[in-house]
Amino acid sequence: MPQLLPDPWFTIFIFTWAIFIIAAPMKIASYEFPKDPTPIAPKTLPSPAWTWKW
Repeated sequence: MPQLLPDPWFTIFIFTWAIFIIAAPMKIASYEFPKDPTPIAPKTLPSPAWTWKW
């Protein structure tokens, strides 16, 4: 009786990739850009020049 399926790890690997290949385009296609631009963080005062402190 010939072995129809290869090693289990190989089958799991193929199925994982199949799911990824099917799901990735759906995720990319359903992505919507945010309507409003992301808020910009308030400007902080520049820190003083760094010096060696021993």
